[in-house]
Formats: sequence, structure tokens, C-alpha cells
Amino acid sequence: MKQISWGFIGCGEVTEKKSGPAFNEVEASHVEAVMSRSEAKARSYAERHGVRKWYTDAQSLIDDPDVNAVYIATPPSSHATFAIMAMRAGKPVYVEKPLASSYDDCIRINRISEETGVPCFVAYYRRYLPYFKQVKQILDDRVLGEIFNVSIRFSVPPRELDYQRNGSLPWRLQPDIAGGGGYFYDLSPHQLDLIQLFFGPIVKAHGYCANRMHLYETEDTVAACFRFQSGLVGSGSWCFVGHPSARQDLIVITGERGKMSFPVYSYDPIRLSTSEGEKSITVPNPPHVQLPIIKQVVENLQGTAVCDCTSQSATLTNWVMDRILGKF
Repeated sequence: MKQISWGFIGCGEVTEKKSGPAFNEVEASHVEAVMSRSEAKARSYAERHGVRKWYTDAQSLIDDPDVNAVYIATPPSSHATFAIMAMRAGKPVYVEKPLASSYDDCIRINRISEETGVPCFVAYYRRYLPYFKQVKQILDDRVLGEIFNVSIRFSVPPRELDYQRNGSLPWRLQPDIAGGGGYFYDLSPHQLDLIQLFFGPIVKAHGYCANRMHLYETEDTVAACFRFQSGLVGSGSWCFVGHPSARQDLIVITGERGKMSFPVYSYDPIRLSTSEGEKSITVPNPPHVQLPIIKQVVENLQGTAVCDCTSQSATLTNWVMDRILGKF
């Protein structure tokens, strides 16, 4: 492929700034068509972003001869269906995270990708951001020496929408749409993907889930422990109904020569503490945070680079999440 002409299945919030504009900023890449089940939404997005075509049917977009790659930006429950449809049509896929709503669906996607020879990439875009590349460089340089422990700490208060018992809850809290894991299935994937990028695959994981505030059906509190293939151990805690004073977004890495902590969602300075003292490291990111990974995906399809954020690598994160949630 020389020119990558994208078709979007789904044109919600994530496509407005995080990803959508980036497809047009990469050389030899542009957005050809968008699709939403809502005609008004599809038409509005196309008009506002200068996209030539819009559809209300996914198959019609996939069948468009002017579309040769598909971006799937829908809730997780439909990722497998749309990815398989596109790959069977011979069109490479870039899917929002998590790859699918279950580990089993990830396996289905991988099988079709292998059978058709059509690649499937996943939007774990933080891997390619300068901020997290700096974290990885510190680890690769062994500034902390041998790593002994990694801990994920996350707590946020409920959102106003979470209280709508008689109204329409956010799709992330609807198990049949979001994958049955509520905010955990939406927010933990980036954290779990990053620590596996840094330390290799997690091979054992266990978790305990609870619904403490009973605002919605899915769990609002999760605790987990896990072990990496290397023998490194770690833990995680997630609370989506915490008091504002307990708000926290941190990954803490402890080593023989010190510790490092950094957020995943706010990009506050990386904190490094060693015998040489305390250091605060600020790393800016591009305005469209998916630009680096989209550039890598496009160059992979053009045969000039390799993007390692494939459906195979992303399946590891789904496996860990499903183990923590006790899905199998």
C-alpha cells in the first residue's frame, strides 16, 4: 500500500481530537469515509472534519473500494465483529483498546488475522508517546537497578452520570456493551499494557472485585496481584467511587537503587528518587496523542516500519483483565 485511505467505524468522542485528526497528519494517509448508526452523527462528523463520505452501515463502509484500511472506534462489544468483517474483506484494521470484550474474542480476531494474512493493530498509543518512552529509557538504562516490585494505584470519585439510576448510564457501565468490566475494562488496559511493555508478559494474575457503592451493576472496586514471566511481582488497586481526597493515578516502580512513579492519564512529571536525590522530569506529548502510533501503523502498511502493537500483543492485556475479573 502506498496511500492509506481510512474508513472509520464509529465517530465518537475519541475520534474528535485524540485520534481522528492524526490520520490526516501522517504522510500518504487520509480519512476517506466515516460510519455511525446515527445519520445525523455521521453526517455532522464528515462535514466538520472534511471527510468525503459517510455511512450508517458498517458493511457498506468496508465494501467501499476507496477505503483500504479500517479504524474501529466503537465500544468493545462490537470490536471482534467489525475487525473480522474488515479482515475478511482484505482490509487492515486499527482497533481502539481493549482489543475486544473478552479474551475469547481476542483469540477469534487473531485466528482470522492469521488465516487471511491481514494485520490488526490496537490503539495502545501510550507505548509510542515521548512521555512513556522516557519511562522505558530510564528502566532500560538501569537507573533503578534490579526491579523488585511494580504497583498500580488508581482512584477517582464517581462521575455525575454514574448516579443516573433511572436514566441512561454511560456505555462503559453497560456490561453487554463494555465487556462486563465497567470502568476497570476501560481504564486498566493502558496501565496493564504499559507494565507488560516495560517488564514482559504477566503469566499469573488474580483479583478480587466488589461493588461497594451500588451505583451501577458492574464492580466499582478492584484489587489484583500478578507475576511476570521474569519472576517480578506486582499489584494493582482500582477504585472508581473514591472520595475526591483519595484521587490517585500512579504506577510506582521500586528497584534496588530507588523508585520511580508516574501517572498514566494526567502526564504530570515523572518522579525519580535515587541516592542522587529527587528528580522531576517533564515530557511533552503531541496534541493528538495517537499521532505517533498511527504514523507507525501507516508506515507498517507501507512496508517501511514495524508496529509491534498488534492484536497478538494486545491479547495479553485482555487475558490479564479477564483473570483479574474472574471471567475464567
